[in-house]
Amino acid sequence: MRESPRIRRLRSDFRAIQQLYAESSILDFVAHGSPPESYLVTFNGKGFWRPEGVNDIVVREQHQVRIDLSASYPRMQPELGWQSAIFHPNISASGVVCLGGYGTYWVPSVGLDELCTMLWDMIRYQNFDVESPYNREAAAWAKTQYIHQLPIDPRPLRDRTAGVAPDQDERKPPILGIPQPSAADVTFIDADVVDAEIVEPDNADILFIE
Repeated sequence: MRESPRIRRLRSDFRAIQQLYAESSILDFVAHGSPPESYLVTFNGKGFWRPEGVNDIVVREQHQVRIDLSASYPRMQPELGWQSAIFHPNISASGVVCLGGYGTYWVPSVGLDELCTMLWDMIRYQNFDVESPYNREAAAWAKTQYIHQLPIDPRPLRDRTAGVAPDQDERKPPILGIPQPSAADVTFIDADVVDAEIVEPDNADILFIE
């Protein structure tokens, strides 16, 4: 039997988030359904929250979001529910998430992996809107705080494949930051040996070789 466009999309999203998982040390997930229609996504990285009964905003290093792909998906955006405590201008205390322009102008071409990237950027304060907040206290704090440099976590979600520096040449330690060549790096060219004569000009600090 031919699969419906929605089922094909669900399968495509599942493959995309599996690929994202392979490329990220930050994201983990549990999927429900075959193909999955619901996900519990865990982000292991820095965000903010305010513990109950205190005024200080502190760093939290694990965050969970429930993503439900309802019957209207992908025509309509997924249903999002924040499961862990978070302090963010665009996430309410009850866990309602505002995607801003993404939510208002949702397009079916936005995949589940792209949605996860948006959520991670919200967690680390790469993406936040203080002009139309769900959490006004968080918006006021974000506008005036000076203790933390934002984004609080500099890593992109696909951190395993983004900005990976090549392994340093370990054959010899660098001197003043310049790697020293090994014998394998030096090419010898056969040539006749020419006698050189040093000529000393009037300026004794300069030597010319003829």
